[in-house]
Amino acid sequence: MLRKSLVPLNRIVNTVEQINAGNLGERSPVHQNQLEIDRLSASFNGMLKRLEVSFEAEKEAKEQMRRFIADASHEPRTPLTSIHGFLEVLLRGAANNPEQLEKALRSMHSESERLNKLVKDLLFLARLDQRPGIELKEGELDAVIREMEPRLQLLAGKREVRFSLSPGTRAKFDRDQLKQVILNLFQNAVQHTDSAEGIIEVIAEPKSGASVVAVKDNGPGIPAEHLPHLFERFYRADASRARKYGGAGLGLAITKSIVELHEAAIEVRSIPGSGTVFTVRFPA
Repeated sequence: MLRKSLVPLNRIVNTVEQINAGNLGERSPVHQNQLEIDRLSASFNGMLKRLEVSFEAEKEAKEQMRRFIADASHEPRTPLTSIHGFLEVLLRGAANNPEQLEKALRSMHSESERLNKLVKDLLFLARLDQRPGIELKEGELDAVIREMEPRLQLLAGKREVRFSLSPGTRAKFDRDQLKQVILNLFQNAVQHTDSAEGIIEVIAEPKSGASVVAVKDNGPGIPAEHLPHLFERFYRADASRARKYGGAGLGLAITKSIVELHEAAIEVRSIPGSGTVFTVRFPA
């Protein structure tokens, strides 16, 4: 009888022996028809679950820090190298030539602005990586976009901007973060449409049980091979165009991180020659 009662206990001991920091998925059997041992197993399994969650969180934090350090150390090299090059030219005598001096100063100013934006975006991403708590309040998506209309028209320049906004399109969102999402997607559309013939449409509407915000353009579209990578940090489908507008390939990565904080989803559809549409779906 004693030997029979020790069998479940031996199973728990065997489970313990198989467990280490890299193998926390093991669990002790809990239904062995011995109340005290079953309770011990359940308690032990609960502890394992907490340890597993803790180790996974630590792993994720280390990966985020590794990625942030890699990004932060690599991307600033280009503007810093450019600024350093212009300074060397000035020190070699170009500073005495008013025309060359002005050209160098304007270029350095442009590169410093780009570097400043890059640092701000990296710090913003670092904060988003920590999954900060945001306060989501129910509101009307169309009303927020209407509020942004003058700013979007200004950013568009000579491009035509169309607004297709269904009144009372409601969702839960952080107002400032939502504006950042719309602004990022709109700026992306501006970069990829013709400055005179571009058409950008901003949409807010209920659709298929969700509340949708979309930004659609008539640009050249994005080749299919680029679509899976668009939300990766520092990814540029068109590097030359991104550089022209001072972009570092962080806008869409930031957008996706904000969308995920809202427990929403973002997707992109594009056909080369027929434009692109980015769609954010908020839970109903």
